[in-house]
Amino acid sequence: MIIREIRVDDAAEFIALIKEVEAKSSFMLMEPGERKTTPEQQAKQLERIEKQSNATILAAEEHGKLVGYLLAMGGTVKKTKHSAYLAIGILEDFRGKGIGSALFEHIEDWALKNKISRLELTTVIENQAGVALYKKSGFEIEGVKRNSLMINGKLYDEYFMSKLL
Repeated sequence: MIIREIRVDDAAEFIALIKEVEAKSSFMLMEPGERKTTPEQQAKQLERIEKQSNATILAAEEHGKLVGYLLAMGGTVKKTKHSAYLAIGILEDFRGKGIGSALFEHIEDWALKNKISRLELTTVIENQAGVALYKKSGFEIEGVKRNSLMINGKLYDEYFMSKLL
């Protein structure tokens, strides 16, 4: 497995990966089919991210195929530039194989090189595998976002988690 920064020429494969992850996980923010991003729109977004010193997307690649990603979006004003919000997605068949742990190790290295001292994320409390991965990666629960998401007609709470570097 290779962990690398995403490239603009990955746009079509990357958006397909995101859509597949969303189609098979009820814990992602967008529901299956809700994301309408085209490969061209994704390429433009990747170009913008490349220009930000406090934002990146790491890709996990297995046998030439993208199987997971970890997005880090840094703050856009002086008071939040030190902080990055994370979102992770891994194809169902590749979960539980160490890819998430590898992505988090690499994002921490990237963060330290780019003067990021706070990583944060949210996750549905019932996402036991995700919560376990985040805790294993050094994240701590800071609080609960009550009734944060409506999934299949039911309200769910989310943990707000962070890791200070």
